[in-house]
Amino acid sequence: MLPMGQIRGLLLEHDDPRHLERPADFDLDSSRECFARLVSALKERFGPSCSSGLAQDASFYGVINVPADATGLGRPMRAVMSNFGSYFVTAEVVAGEGVPSSEAALTQEFVTWLDSVCTAAGCTFVPADLLREPYDGPSVLEAHQDEELIAALVAASEVAEDEDDEEEVGKAYWHDRYFEYM
Repeated sequence: MLPMGQIRGLLLEHDDPRHLERPADFDLDSSRECFARLVSALKERFGPSCSSGLAQDASFYGVINVPADATGLGRPMRAVMSNFGSYFVTAEVVAGEGVPSSEAALTQEFVTWLDSVCTAAGCTFVPADLLREPYDGPSVLEAHQDEELIAALVAASEVAEDEDDEEEVGKAYWHDRYFEYM
């Protein structure tokens, strides 16, 4: 796997605030082929019960879901391919209702395997831990707009200011930039 500092550099390098959903030089055919290789590799490893889907109005191309009974972790897992960075790819165990789990981590063996699959497919594996770091790139993301909306609602006395929520309002993470709906 690439060193974390190098991956952070790639995340910053490919962050174009004028193109939130896909880069200006986005190649649909190349994306389709790369995603098909990832789907094929995951189905080969985990079986035909894996499912995949494409995204629209998002900074990611598609998602591959692996059911809990196939992961060996007792929980479902998903791998997601971004539209950016010659296709950033991440994977995470799901706790429930599509929420990533911090309790059940991916095995190191799986991470090594997925990283080699990504390298062979021309992608860059990005660990989920790095994507949980605060976003400090140039794009204005929805979380930043939430801060403005909350401030306007508080000023208009439409909602009460809640000190507990202040820590999360307006905070964005690298995951928000490359693996979310825009």
